[in-house]
Amino acid sequence: MSHDRHETGFKDRTRVADARETLLGAATPHERVETVPLADADRRVVAEPVDAPAPVPGYDRAAMDGYAVRAQDTFGASGRSPEVLRRADGGDGTAGTGGSGDADGDGDAVVGPGEAVRVHTGSALPAGANAVVMIEEVEEVGDDVETFDAVAEGENVGPAGEDVAEGQRLYEPGHRLRPSDLGLLKSVGLTEVPVHERPEVAVIPTGEELVQSDPGPGEVIETNGLTVSRMAERWGAATRYRDVVTDDEDALRAAVERDLDADVVVTTGGSSVGERDLLPEVLDAVGEVLVHGVALKPGHPVCLGVADGTPVVCLPGYPVACIVNAVQFLRPVIAAVTGTEAPPHPTRRATLTRKIASEPGTRTFARVRLADGEEGTVAEPTRASGSGVLSSVALADGWVVVPEEREGIDAGETVEVQIWEAAE
Repeated sequence: MSHDRHETGFKDRTRVADARETLLGAATPHERVETVPLADADRRVVAEPVDAPAPVPGYDRAAMDGYAVRAQDTFGASGRSPEVLRRADGGDGTAGTGGSGDADGDGDAVVGPGEAVRVHTGSALPAGANAVVMIEEVEEVGDDVETFDAVAEGENVGPAGEDVAEGQRLYEPGHRLRPSDLGLLKSVGLTEVPVHERPEVAVIPTGEELVQSDPGPGEVIETNGLTVSRMAERWGAATRYRDVVTDDEDALRAAVERDLDADVVVTTGGSSVGERDLLPEVLDAVGEVLVHGVALKPGHPVCLGVADGTPVVCLPGYPVACIVNAVQFLRPVIAAVTGTEAPPHPTRRATLTRKIASEPGTRTFARVRLADGEEGTVAEPTRASGSGVLSSVALADGWVVVPEEREGIDAGETVEVQIWEAAE
């Protein structure tokens, strides 16, 4: 970057979508795989195809409380003319003609011709049976069972593999696992699953004015690095939250080069065009600046690049601008290095209480709080401007995105509020 650029500022700003696409083009999936226990696999990304090694259920089971029978033994049964079957347990827990003495149909019970065995919903269908007569369609008379319903083969029976067939493809690579997925994997007999390793993200806060605590005159407590590192962890990364690096070109270069073995390097502060904004020059020296200056508000001085094959995201130092850009660029590139795409944010529809102003050609992220109004949910802007006011985003419920082609949104309009900080 030349000294002239320090003085002239940003003449051109890249649209958000174009800047994101450029950055993602520099991201290469890391392809590192590890096998983890199911209990540790929530939100991890599947790395290899996962097939069911066993069916669920692993046996034919009763779908109703009643009696397991041979369907052909019930043909002709009706309310006026029941078919009489013998209880295979003999009515007292002892085996009948072909039975085993298992009155619940859970063990080795066998249903022979003209016999029935008591079963409960979910219990294994006894050998020899191929249907279940519902309990409300039978009457027990001593050691016999009168059935008033003619059932077809397979009726009221859940066959083996009804839920999951043996060999069925459950998940393709790239699927992000949810708690329900873990339950399904356990149900087919799996105890672990192959997933992509968490991408390594190095977070480097910069600025000679930053301290971790007890700030003196002219000093500021470092918050961006902490915020961004924890956001990255929510997005599936393992982070290196580094110590603050001062505004010195050699120190900044050494810090960036130290972490180029990470999957992504992200810096905070020093990304604009002021005399102390050295990171674009550093990135240009160790790699390549792909985008510097994006048409979004707050936070247009973001710088995106690549060095030694590692995407580098230089976030602005103002806290709100830092957060907005982290969500727009760091979040998708973390997903990209695991071969996936970042899922869309959950949204809520609300009525805007006050006008949001915006500049045509610039995508604006307006922070809002949600509340219950007389006619539904309302969105109250927390602050129209001020990218350094961290409380305006920390106390907000989400933001409204004003697209580049709009010149603000009027009060009373229905808007979509992105709940960008929802758990993923």
